[in-house]
Amino acid sequence: MREIVLDGKSMTIEDIMSIGIIPTKISISESARKLMARSREHVESILESDDSVYGINTGFGSLSNVKIESSELQQLQRNLILSHACGIGPAMNPITSLRMLAIRANSLTMGVSGIRPEVVDTMLDLVNSGYAPTIPSVGSLGASGDLAPLAHMAMSLIGEGEFMHRKGTEWVEIQAKTVFENIGREPVILSAKEGLSLINGTSQMAAYLAEAAAYADRLCAAADAACAMSIEAIAGSHKPFDPRIHDVRLQRGQRVSANRILSHLRGSQINKSHEDCERVQDAYSFRCAPQVHGAVIDVVRSSKEIAISDVNSATDNPLILEDGDGGYDVLSGGNFHGEPLALAADNLASAIHEICSISERRTNQMLMPSWSGLPAYLANNSGLESGLMIVQYVSAAAIARIRLLASPAALTNIPVSGGKEDHVSMGSTACQRLEEICRLAASVLGNEMLVASAALDLREHKPGKGVQKHHEMVRSVSDPINGDRSMSGDTNRMTEMILSGMEGSNGPN
Repeated sequence: MREIVLDGKSMTIEDIMSIGIIPTKISISESARKLMARSREHVESILESDDSVYGINTGFGSLSNVKIESSELQQLQRNLILSHACGIGPAMNPITSLRMLAIRANSLTMGVSGIRPEVVDTMLDLVNSGYAPTIPSVGSLGASGDLAPLAHMAMSLIGEGEFMHRKGTEWVEIQAKTVFENIGREPVILSAKEGLSLINGTSQMAAYLAEAAAYADRLCAAADAACAMSIEAIAGSHKPFDPRIHDVRLQRGQRVSANRILSHLRGSQINKSHEDCERVQDAYSFRCAPQVHGAVIDVVRSSKEIAISDVNSATDNPLILEDGDGGYDVLSGGNFHGEPLALAADNLASAIHEICSISERRTNQMLMPSWSGLPAYLANNSGLESGLMIVQYVSAAAIARIRLLASPAALTNIPVSGGKEDHVSMGSTACQRLEEICRLAASVLGNEMLVASAALDLREHKPGKGVQKHHEMVRSVSDPINGDRSMSGDTNRMTEMILSGMEGSNGPN
């Protein structure tokens, strides 16, 4: 059981990735509960006055100049949720939906959104019990928050939506009425400001980006391991990974990658047997791997920082903020704009493409006798058998798909809401496509490891200790190649292993 206490400022990537995977118990800290109660008291004081304050007793967006009577404020919140819940497309992965719900709850515990603590308690009961709101994935512009997806999340809270719940290894639909009976709560009746607090934030974007950054971390570790395996497969040089080379270029990620690759190569009999080899330099896809992988490592680190910064931020509007004299101001701003996440996601998509592009080149080299010194396509009987020829084709096709998906989403601006919301980030689109990119990337790296393992099976000398370990891991999900056979299942199993984190791949940092 992982216990997570929310205070709006200390949720981690590890916390997020544990949700939906291992049992979790999430609760609100006492200090956060007090802050939430105080900001709610200020909202109530506004309702008791004759003041007209956006987001509390007015319409929304371009209708912000329309004041709503106090007797209609609950209906206003309900209308807001239902009218904005118009998303389309495939439903979000239930695990991502749970994470999004927890991230929204964390943001609200900062105590600047004017929402009652008991609303967030209900959200956390749902997460803790594994009831994931059914949320269409398409509908957010990444500005004004993830309005449509978060509205579907909120619709579930008020008992109007549907949920998914894990039954064994499958996720099944479950009606809202049954869910609330099971958690011992009634559906939420939203009060003034609360509907807007729920839907006006970057929680869908942040959930997608946090997941992708975590997966990308694993992809980087797998890329370094795959590279080390490929170096041994072609009996390549270890010299390009000498730390002295990387110490004179001040790129942190490059040093991390070189150190990891070199750690996997230590103790290599293959390298020792080729000390007098006439080949002076390997191709760039081997020799420059730390420079390429390292640049990606740096982008991943930056993406993680941006994702977790928004996870631990208040991103709705307006905000109930202390005025310095013991009171509060209601301030309208633009923290809901997803530009930081959109640009980070676009950058991450391009970075992941690069580790796949260089991986496919190494795969190609291993299949060519002129580089590997091994049979063409590593076939046992070339001509009669095609060996692993088409595995490289599949990697090339996956990279073409990644290249298509990596087109920058933030470059697409479509003004909405009568021109009032005239610049949007498209951050949700930018972040959402990363899930598919990560999966395709894991397949490309998995194919490199499969090919490297087949080549290593043909070597008479043993590779480095780390490479041996990864070779054994590959063989735990893929039998040796003794003749032509379908490799789809092998690639799929490698993909899952890489995305779940290959034990022992991280090496030194």
